[in-house]
Amino acid sequence: MDQTGDRANDRRHFVRFLAASPLLATLGMPRAALERLFIGPGASPHDRLEALQQLAQGTGVLQSPNDALSVLDFEGTAKAKLPPAHFGYMASGVDDDATLRANREGFSHWQLRPRRLVDVRSVDPSIRLLGQRWNTPIVVCPTGSQKAFHADGELATARAARAGGHLQILSGVTTTSVEDVNAARGLPVWYQLYPTNDHNVAFAVVRRANKAGCSVLVLTVDLNAGRNLETQLRSVRLDSRDCTACHVAGFPESVKRKPMFDGLDLSKVTDAGDPGMTWDYVKRVRDIAPAMKVVLKGIVTREDAALAVRHGIDAIVVSNHGGRAEESGRATIDSLSEVVAAVNRRIPVLVDGGFRRGTDIFKALALGASAVGVGRPYLWGLAAFGQPGVEAVLGILRREFELVMRQAGVTTVGAITRAHVDERRR
Repeated sequence: MDQTGDRANDRRHFVRFLAASPLLATLGMPRAALERLFIGPGASPHDRLEALQQLAQGTGVLQSPNDALSVLDFEGTAKAKLPPAHFGYMASGVDDDATLRANREGFSHWQLRPRRLVDVRSVDPSIRLLGQRWNTPIVVCPTGSQKAFHADGELATARAARAGGHLQILSGVTTTSVEDVNAARGLPVWYQLYPTNDHNVAFAVVRRANKAGCSVLVLTVDLNAGRNLETQLRSVRLDSRDCTACHVAGFPESVKRKPMFDGLDLSKVTDAGDPGMTWDYVKRVRDIAPAMKVVLKGIVTREDAALAVRHGIDAIVVSNHGGRAEESGRATIDSLSEVVAAVNRRIPVLVDGGFRRGTDIFKALALGASAVGVGRPYLWGLAAFGQPGVEAVLGILRREFELVMRQAGVTTVGAITRAHVDERRR
């Protein structure tokens, strides 16, 4: 009898038992880590003891959103509570995730230049953007399939955005209809459009968003060439569930469960992007709903920014889809300056990608951004605690940003200028 093999099988059954238990989600030890430590050939007795100690102590898992000291504290809790495939979808970049990492590292390229002896007892973080006032420059970015992270999905996010007075942009692959999200938010959100390769489908979605009262259409232009979500695909292999029970890979099956596509003929939809998209497509979108302002999301160069202004675009979002579009290896904060210079204050410039701290937000505004988008952090909060988690994430970012405003000696967002940052000497 092969006793070594029997012991390995016993350990494997034990790990599977833990993975199916609520204990694992509560105490925060991902199944993959358990398998490496208890089954993997390189797992030493010390490693196994440490893993058990982490289970006992609940390392990295918040018991309440009020326990978080920064938004980064929510990531471990989200990872512990979500199935591997769902967390992997949220966490993935493309290829080697170099652009994903660059988005965070880019903030270290810029230093703050604080000013002293300014009365900062009261600061006002509010902004005006496309004719509307918002309580902060923190924008709730469009992120898809939010019910994969919490049963309330986009409704929880909308209620949190309403509580904090934040601008919310709704994903084109939302798992809740725009009408229901608008009702939860208390006013129409901005609607983000994935063009798909079928113009009839895309234009029908635009008309619906317009009818729902959305005054701004955010057209995503950075996914038309396709992408390789390698980290996401690897995470799926760690998931023992039958994922076809709740979602199916590929088009059109994957969008059939998305309410914004209800009643539409999806037989020709094979991609969320449109490889044939040109500036003529943008004009056609404007003609479909001329009352809606059009924002282009995914512009990262001065050349495209100048063309956007020339074609009458109302605003730009400097974005690489959170490191999920292309493996350029370039941070959005490093792309921001050239886009701002090309626009030359003629239209607002927003930016997203890797924002985790109030200092990150301040740096972007000092470099000329009008507002800053946040994606993964509020999803961590959503997965961890639902609406209270999203509110906590947005609240932490606001408090940190206001603290940096005071430290920098500014009392309004409009007072933040390029003089407040300096490029780090490399």
